[in-house]
Amino acid sequence: IKSPGDWFGWAIAGWLWLTTIFANLAEAVAEGRGKAQADTLRKAKTDTVARRLNGSTEEQVPGTELKIGDLVVCEAGDIIPGDGDVVEGVASVDESAITGESAPVIRESGGDRSAVTGGTKVLSDRVVIKITTKPGETFIDRMINLVEGASRQKTPNEIALNILLASLTIVFLLAVVTLQPFAMYAKAEQSMIVLAALLVCLIPTTIGALLSAIGIAGMDRLVQRNVLAMSGRAVEAAGDVSTLLLDKTGTITLGNRQASEFVPVKGTTEAELADAAQLSSLADETPEGRSIVVLAKEKYGLRERHQGELVDAEWVAFTAQTRMSGVDVDGRKTRKGAAGSVITWVKEQGGQVAEDADTLANTISEAGGTPLLVAVQDDKGARVLGVIHLKDVVKEGMRERFDELRRMGIKTVMITGDNPLTAKAIAEEAGVDDFLAEATPEDKMALIKREQAGGKLVAMTGDGTNDAPALAQADVGVAMNTGTSAAKEAGNMVDLDSNPTKLIEIVEIGKQLLITRGALTTFSIANDVAKYFAIIPAMFAVVYPGLDKLNIMSLHSPESAILSAV
Repeated sequence: IKSPGDWFGWAIAGWLWLTTIFANLAEAVAEGRGKAQADTLRKAKTDTVARRLNGSTEEQVPGTELKIGDLVVCEAGDIIPGDGDVVEGVASVDESAITGESAPVIRESGGDRSAVTGGTKVLSDRVVIKITTKPGETFIDRMINLVEGASRQKTPNEIALNILLASLTIVFLLAVVTLQPFAMYAKAEQSMIVLAALLVCLIPTTIGALLSAIGIAGMDRLVQRNVLAMSGRAVEAAGDVSTLLLDKTGTITLGNRQASEFVPVKGTTEAELADAAQLSSLADETPEGRSIVVLAKEKYGLRERHQGELVDAEWVAFTAQTRMSGVDVDGRKTRKGAAGSVITWVKEQGGQVAEDADTLANTISEAGGTPLLVAVQDDKGARVLGVIHLKDVVKEGMRERFDELRRMGIKTVMITGDNPLTAKAIAEEAGVDDFLAEATPEDKMALIKREQAGGKLVAMTGDGTNDAPALAQADVGVAMNTGTSAAKEAGNMVDLDSNPTKLIEIVEIGKQLLITRGALTTFSIANDVAKYFAIIPAMFAVVYPGLDKLNIMSLHSPESAILSAV
């Protein structure tokens, strides 16, 4: 630094750099953290190991090396390495990672139930699968493309503010450009450093810094409510949300089907049905099986028995072929399972099926539940005792929270892979405004884009890998903390309490953020205009002494005026 003028230039440059960095760094880092890059999906795809058949032997290869026509073996506990068709065997498959529905499905060779999807899990038995897709064209590949192709639109408030700032910048630029000819005419020519500094002081550069600070404050307020926001922009967008899309399983409902009631056929008491249902479920460690034992204990006072107490019991495990389980003890056989399988078993044992058994099962199915028939064979013969009603339980307080969202002007839409009957029943129980049944990830993306094309801001809550593309596309993507890593990567918020109605608090904070931003924007613009009337008198007071009356700060030079403004 050779002269005071050099010092002045470096000081101005330093302040401008600090302002710019503060205005952009925090938001850029936050956006970088929140941007979905589908890393988890790629990792899942790469880590899947396939047991490929090579003649009569098996060889382990990465799932990414599978080609069309390859045969792979999958047993209980294995992850299916690629999209294909079952050509041998039958198995129960957990497709929740793809469809979001907790109920396992049966996949078997032949017919319309042979198709399987890579990334799903075999729960029982053994199947041989023929790969039907090329590398790079599997379901997971499509999911990766959807996530990476998703983009969030700017909010109406953000667009309006950008237009305002651009307009003010043009106005102030014209004002500064016209100053130099005027100064030259008045023989008070200004240096380019002074003019550049004047322009930077006038244009609304401070708003950027203020908005980042407001966004960080909003993120901090959400943290206090157990919500992690990846960017201040996401919190701001929440204040303008008009449509909320919610995944059903694990978001609106608990995610595991629970026994809700025992419905006996004519001639059988509820207590008798409950006792048989509990007995047949003692060895069933699934959430459904445990819920049957608990319901029988709580509703009918039946003591929970243990397998060790039944010394001579022969337990019958569930398989995809039989589609039922049970126990043989003390000369009595007890079975529970799918309606068709249990009815077939009763007939094979020489028994008669009660006339109302099918009717009860159909009624439960139409109400959105899952019926499990319970049957016994004893000295009275083989017969159906009744039906266990399994249902995906809606989380407590959902209807009241959805009513509150409705009062806030937010439309709620439940998205599920269930059939329309089940979806309608759960939607009515939960109290949502609308529902989308049998939805694929592509369907969810299309719905969000349609809403956004109509000028609406969309919020999406979900917890599954199948929700990741929609979470990435939505303006506000809230992933449940109990969800998959892919879902949490794709969203721009994570709810640590896994409570979908937390969006009410998120929206309230977002609206408060918008109010604060509006007030600070007004203040910032007024402050920038005030700088104009502080600097101009200092620049021309020597030439036009009358301007000295406006120099209320007694600034002796343009440099001192600009430094005070900065």
